[in-house]
Amino acid sequence: MNSTGKIDVVIADDSPLVRERLGNMLSEDPNINIVGLARDSLEALSFVEYKKPDAVVLDIRMPGANGIEVLKKIKKMSPSTVVIILTNYPGSQYKTMCYKSGVDYFFDKS
Repeated sequence: MNSTGKIDVVIADDSPLVRERLGNMLSEDPNINIVGLARDSLEALSFVEYKKPDAVVLDIRMPGANGIEVLKKIKKMSPSTVVIILTNYPGSQYKTMCYKSGVDYFFDKS
């Protein structure tokens, strides 16, 4: 939590529609502060490094590096950051890879 007691969140997804809608939905909660909307892996990692969010909502498929690699880097940079995978790739192999890489939650977009 930040100094105001809010949960700082970064949303990383290559879909502008997903970023916008999820950002709007989460912003309705007075306890959540959206500190970054990333469209690719580089932006996601930059937001994590400089904004130090409490949580990151992350897609598996993004430009740059895949979300699983980004997940590993986030957990290495900031082990306490909660990482939530929100993806169109709900297959068990992806879910297994994500949990082995340190994801906290895994959700299917569909």
